[in-house]
Amino acid sequence: MKPIITYDEFARLDLRFGKIINCVKKEGSEKLLRLTVDFGEEGERTILSGIAAWYTPEDLLNKTFVFVLNLQPRKIMGEESEGMILAAGGEKPVLLEPESATEPGAQIS
Repeated sequence: MKPIITYDEFARLDLRFGKIINCVKKEGSEKLLRLTVDFGEEGERTILSGIAAWYTPEDLLNKTFVFVLNLQPRKIMGEESEGMILAAGGEKPVLLEPESATEPGAQIS
């Protein structure tokens, strides 16, 4: 288990639903997919994710998942990633999806 955090620390995370509107393999990488994600009023973001071994762009296109929106941007292979898609661990990461239709940008609280 990771270290215990306070509720205030957890509350700092901005978890939102985002709809993947474009998805392609990152040039020069076997592991990365480049996701363009619609977050409604928050706009679109580019997010790089190391899930290409388990998911194709067609698996993800036009689907909604849970993302961390306020993660500090990070350069990966020369490109800035502006968030993170959430997944449960295991042999194949299970991406977190809403049970029913959810608007892009809806906050998770």
